[in-house]
Amino acid sequence: MNAAPASKVYTLPEDLPLDCGQVLAGAQVAYETYGELASDRSNAILVCHALTGDQYVASKHPITGKPGWWERMVGPGLPIDTDRYHVICANVIGSCMGSTGPASPAPDGSPYAMRFPVITIRDMVRGIVALLDGLGIARLHAVIGGSMCGMQTLSLAANWPERAERVLVIASTARHSAQNIAFHEVGRQAIMADPAWADGDYYAADASPDNGLAVARMAAHITYLSEEGLTEKFGRRLQDRSSKSFGFDADFQVESYLRYQGSGFTQRFDANSYLYITRAMDYFDLAEEHGGKLANAFDGSSARFCLVSFDTDWLYPTAESRHIVHALNAAGAKVSFVELSAPAGHDSFLLPHKQLDRVVEGFIK
Repeated sequence: MNAAPASKVYTLPEDLPLDCGQVLAGAQVAYETYGELASDRSNAILVCHALTGDQYVASKHPITGKPGWWERMVGPGLPIDTDRYHVICANVIGSCMGSTGPASPAPDGSPYAMRFPVITIRDMVRGIVALLDGLGIARLHAVIGGSMCGMQTLSLAANWPERAERVLVIASTARHSAQNIAFHEVGRQAIMADPAWADGDYYAADASPDNGLAVARMAAHITYLSEEGLTEKFGRRLQDRSSKSFGFDADFQVESYLRYQGSGFTQRFDANSYLYITRAMDYFDLAEEHGGKLANAFDGSSARFCLVSFDTDWLYPTAESRHIVHALNAAGAKVSFVELSAPAGHDSFLLPHKQLDRVVEGFIK
């Protein structure tokens, strides 16, 4: 991938303790902000990012030049209205867009590579909480996240319950299933099987494990879509040809689309970061962190919760959201829940959806 661009960066004043027992000294968290912070600091909203996302939630990506990944949701007059709220989005620890991760210099000056400690979702949130402390924000008006960002949102609500008044979780889960772990393992093995991976020590080499990372992205991207959406968008239509080639080029449009997704991804993401972040997601189990009972994670919480799922999301299906809702009910928390209809599968939360817009806007108001 290309070098990470300059961004707002906060250097943590203290070592960051990690669940694995190690610490990160001098860790940095890159972040972006939108909208003005109120004088009483009461209007801050934290928007977390997903596995392959970053802090550029509502601004042009400095590497790809594409619009922010949730630009339709965050901005003046939009559901997360930056004329009203101060929005913060931080790149998670372990990623590759300015926050400390495998590509960052270790204390000896060389990239950490596979010497970087294995992290968890809770570690990511520890880094974000340290950033909030540095910004002088003791309590958030709301924390919002979908997919892996939903895991961060749940972790913050469970482990730092005093930090957010409202908690909005979209298309997410309280723990990774065996199927989720299996798909991630396919991607990790694709990366590690690439000869250019070189046991993770490729930063000074002429080649990076782009082929393996592209395959990992292709496999993961399938899980973000639905069969209905794939059929409607591609079907069995051929790509730029009138007949089959009887070879192994991208005969079908869906093949071409996946190859495009894979190759483009390698320009903006680090393969080692992909290994570490997917492992963090696989380790996520909020009930396990709280004595084996999910309701314990939310015991005594004063926050208001809203859970949203999509009927075609088979990566984190509605049953996962209902499981969280039942735990919140058992803990006596204030919670609302809605399943929305959308043809696009898991990625529906990133795409235009008027009902989702109304839910987000209404809940944070």
